[in-house]
Amino acid sequence: MAQPFFGGIHPNDHKAATNKKPIEHLPPPARVVIPMSMHIGAPCTPCVSVGDHVTVGQKVGDAPAFVSAPVHASISGTVSAVEPRPHFSGVPVMSVVIENDFNDTPCPGIYPPAHPGELTAEELTALVKDCGIVGMGGATFPTHVKISSGLGKVDTVILNASECEPYITSDHRLVMEYPEAVVGGASILARAFGVDRVHVGIEDNKQNAA
Repeated sequence: MAQPFFGGIHPNDHKAATNKKPIEHLPPPARVVIPMSMHIGAPCTPCVSVGDHVTVGQKVGDAPAFVSAPVHASISGTVSAVEPRPHFSGVPVMSVVIENDFNDTPCPGIYPPAHPGELTAEELTALVKDCGIVGMGGATFPTHVKISSGLGKVDTVILNASECEPYITSDHRLVMEYPEAVVGGASILARAFGVDRVHVGIEDNKQNAA
């Protein structure tokens, strides 16, 4: 029988170190190691080989499984290795290593939809999957699975920007600096779900974001 839980602790949020610092673009490294497992579910299989030249946004790993998400090159350059590399999970994971040519050449197949607000639910789900979008939490759950599993079943879209974990302020800064993009994305999701309500969850310690 389930029992209610009372008490517990409320640790210091430690947000002050970064909650007033704007988002910065880091300089690109000379080499990137892109693991084929950047999401919960089936890992990807590399779709490039050593010696291949890749461009920014090009798909370098893919998987046919439903609970999976493709991975893409974050830089342009030459693939120098396709091999297992250390992973934050503690287990070596098959990875694609790219040497940066510092040209930032965009993949010619990457372009935004002309009318994102007119996408059908199926088109949006397919686009989100192809872009490899996953949750930013510990599970890195593929977002297209969340969307498809909610179609026809929800009456409200909820954006979780409460960000209760100590030290973490990425959601806070994102809402502060890119509100139009956040609201725009929420509107597209709401249309896809066929609902007219969007709630944004924001914790008490970041009311300036609200």
